[in-house]
Amino acid sequence: MIFSKFAKWISARLGNPRAFLIAFLIVIIWGLLGPVFDFSESWQLFINTASTIIIFLMVFLLQNTQNRDTIAIHLKLDEIIRSIYGAHNRLLKVEELSDEELEEIHQSYEQLANEVKEKSKSGEEDIGTPNIK
Repeated sequence: MIFSKFAKWISARLGNPRAFLIAFLIVIIWGLLGPVFDFSESWQLFINTASTIIIFLMVFLLQNTQNRDTIAIHLKLDEIIRSIYGAHNRLLKVEELSDEELEEIHQSYEQLANEVKEKSKSGEEDIGTPNIK
């Protein structure tokens, strides 16, 4: 719980234009200091090490935030599916199905899309909620 709050707080602070501007200015200042340090290996090592450490830590923070957002989106979609009369409830928690089960459902919708495309070419309506096999 503490990590999630921290990750959300950091993501909010670092995912804005001001944070980008600060990072951009650091890179500009580092570049301008190149001649002062005679473009030495230490000068290069500083930016390489700093950026590697920051990226390494940010990956975990951003992944945590992304995971939370994904779960929230899935819950909202599950609620929409659950609340619509006639919706296919087998799509609830569809992200937890096996690859084979996902492919089976995908093929059902592909078949439906192809049928609708053919019907609309002949002038038939393409509205309604046909059953999925």
